[in-house]
Amino acid sequence: MELTIVIPTYNEKENIEIFIPKIEKEVLKKRKIKGEIIVVDDNSPDGTARAALKLNKKYKNIRVIIRNKKEGIGAALICGYNAASGRFILSSDSDLSFSTNDMLRLIDKIHSGYDLVVGSRHLTNKDYQKIKLKTFIKGFISKYGNILVRVLSGVNIHDYSANLRIISNDVWRDIKTKEKTNSILLEMILKTAYKGYKVTEIPVKFLDRIYGKSKINLFKEAPKFLIRLIYYVFKYRILRMS
Repeated sequence: MELTIVIPTYNEKENIEIFIPKIEKEVLKKRKIKGEIIVVDDNSPDGTARAALKLNKKYKNIRVIIRNKKEGIGAALICGYNAASGRFILSSDSDLSFSTNDMLRLIDKIHSGYDLVVGSRHLTNKDYQKIKLKTFIKGFISKYGNILVRVLSGVNIHDYSANLRIISNDVWRDIKTKEKTNSILLEMILKTAYKGYKVTEIPVKFLDRIYGKSKINLFKEAPKFLIRLIYYVFKYRILRMS
């Protein structure tokens, strides 16, 4: 199998019912890619998992993993990535913030010889949509927080916290991530880069969500992200531990 697309969800029924058919039509069918979609749902009370299972009756390539408790996006991604059968694993948020066109660009880029390709909202000044004040604040913190990460880590990536990326399945198995929170997005990039694999990024558009509510508390997650950054830089960049 060529591609696995992993989508972590919690109360995203309305978005899943739109997003999965778009992926099927605009990514898999358009490029004639043999692939699967894995929905990792944290037991959403709104029926997200049921909606995904219903869609599988039509498409026949959707796997739904229902987790009993909500542990965080890191735990959900690890679960989905570990279950992936594809040569490449692409993950995306489920809230329609990212486009299927950018998914295609990620796929094209990794086929040019990279091991991990990251979607970046901060390579240009026009790709991060900030309609609401809350989104504007998040965008500001994200931009300058990512600058700090880039300087301290020495890895030239502009967006460490976006869940739109594609990685070789073999590389995923080798880096052995452990983070259960959003810090997995940082951990994945740093471990891949520090192990000598080829990492790059492409600019992607980020749209403000229409349906549902964001699950990220940036003011709570940012300090955790910084602590893990210091840990990984000290361990892998300074001490050069494997």
